[in-house]
Amino acid sequence: MFGPLEFILAGVLVGFCVGITGVGGGSLMTPILISLFRIEPHIAIGTDLLYAAISKFCGSLVHAKKLNIVWPIVIWLAIGSIPASFATSWVLEHYLSQSTYYKTVLTMVLGFMLTLTGISIIFRSRIEKLFSKIRKKDQVELTTQQIAQTKRVPIVIMGIILGIFVTLSSVGAGAFGIMALVIMFPNLPMIRIIGSDVVHAVLLTFVAGLSHMSAGNVDFHLLMWLLVGSIPAIIIGTLISSRLPEKIIRKVLGITLFALGVNFIIHPVKAKPIETSSITQTISAEKTTTK
Repeated sequence: MFGPLEFILAGVLVGFCVGITGVGGGSLMTPILISLFRIEPHIAIGTDLLYAAISKFCGSLVHAKKLNIVWPIVIWLAIGSIPASFATSWVLEHYLSQSTYYKTVLTMVLGFMLTLTGISIIFRSRIEKLFSKIRKKDQVELTTQQIAQTKRVPIVIMGIILGIFVTLSSVGAGAFGIMALVIMFPNLPMIRIIGSDVVHAVLLTFVAGLSHMSAGNVDFHLLMWLLVGSIPAIIIGTLISSRLPEKIIRKVLGITLFALGVNFIIHPVKAKPIETSSITQTISAEKTTTK
């Protein structure tokens, strides 16, 4: 029903939003795949995780070159998130994958994370202003040096939370992760929070994507066409972002994600019930073979 052209256009749309606003990659791609293209939730989530890892990798290189990364944050987040991602993938594959509630659980978690992401995008500027009031420039360097010693436990706990929910939904590593770091580190410059979050998001989505791939939840044909459309669109969106009303687009994106999240919570994707006629035909076929 859908071909490469439709998938490329979806990649263009998502890539353009990412280039302009800096967010919306995983949080926008998964709902599009599920709602518009009717792709199974576990396939959409698994494919989107690898899509996010690849598309954000270039951004992480730029942040690394500009020294925008606070490595203690990335390391301690990863210490919590990577094991949590592996554990979540193991539970999914061995316990939930055969359950009739498998799709329902995935889409409800997706809806929950989309609503949180939508709220964080809509109110991001207000949250930043609130915490910018308590920023102290003379403490920035001291805070950076003491991160590994003073805030290990909160960072690891946040990593565990992100590892679980990103693996389940492919959403949250970007906008939600940034808001969490802003709250935890109000004295840290915003550019360093973004750089640290992007690098951690690449690690987490790559590991979670590999786990989904091992379970057969990645469509590589779909992944290829999404990247063909999104990578040029991200570059174009980034180049023209200064000429567009970024705040308005961000609010529209946040409201859209919030609405999609509420819809997934209220109307989760459910497994199709086995028809009685098919069961009867199977039983009769088995009786015929035994005779």
